[in-house]
Amino acid sequence: MAETEQRPESTPEDEAPADTANVTFMVPKKEISMVPDMGKWKRSQAYADYMGFILTLNEAVKAKKLTCEYQVSETVEKLLDLLETLDRWINETPPVDQPSRFGNKAYRTWFAKLDKEAEALVLPVLPADKCAAAPEVAVYLKESVGNPTRIDYGTGHEAAFAAFLCCLCKVGALRVDDQLAIVFKVFNRYLLVMRKLQRTYRMEPAGSQGVWGLDDFQFLPFIWGSSQFIDHPTLEPRHFIDERVVNEHHQDYMFLECIKFINEMKTGPFAEHSNQLWNISAVPAWSKVNQGLIRMYKAECLEKFPVIQHFKFGSLLSIQPVKP
Repeated sequence: MAETEQRPESTPEDEAPADTANVTFMVPKKEISMVPDMGKWKRSQAYADYMGFILTLNEAVKAKKLTCEYQVSETVEKLLDLLETLDRWINETPPVDQPSRFGNKAYRTWFAKLDKEAEALVLPVLPADKCAAAPEVAVYLKESVGNPTRIDYGTGHEAAFAAFLCCLCKVGALRVDDQLAIVFKVFNRYLLVMRKLQRTYRMEPAGSQGVWGLDDFQFLPFIWGSSQFIDHPTLEPRHFIDERVVNEHHQDYMFLECIKFINEMKTGPFAEHSNQLWNISAVPAWSKVNQGLIRMYKAECLEKFPVIQHFKFGSLLSIQPVKP
């Protein structure tokens, strides 16, 4: 699927409530159990809808600062409340003393609370006539915060949160006017909660390729963050490795916020601990960076069996093939 390809059925504009009028909601389940199943995923309605959602938001945030003006709807406020609750639970669940440095077992206590409360948290966000979707949508929320067995977190969990937001668009809870707030408010708040989880419970990166991966934990903020920079009059890709630039502009740009977090978490020369990002800093234009990251996201995340085997499919994100 080419970067610019925008299938008409997969943009939030079309994901109006009417879309789900006759849908029987179902608890999502895994459908990709072997490598040959990956073809089923790439032909699926879920893949088209998910990718369309990512690309629509990529276009929406183009050349815009995090601090720009945009509408904040009641649904967005409710999502921020939900994330605030998750944040508060971290404060209420301090790490326990244990011999191993990584993977603090208190995370399992925190996760158990979310597992129990997820549907109740999701219910207020849904339109009144779509309450039946709560069990389906809640699954993506639970999948988006890491794995309680391995106490790890990676891009597959991040994808589950994007899927959660995509489902909210499909049931009409989030609308076209919410696009900027989805990225700048909701997703940004989600990132802060995930960083706090990673720090507090010393979560392992899931499937990280270390220095050869883009980032241990996240990918989407680099895509949307690079789109924010397109046509910037002064800041070029080479500037993001300059700590002074990062410190001055991180409040405005998601990409720089990610770099700041990496700088805080890792020591040593940037070229050594984040080689892929170092290479990206040599690309001449942000539009090229953006296109390259979308290609890389598909290849390294969405087309990798170890990531997609965990993805769950229901009525809103369906494994059925795209209708011709």
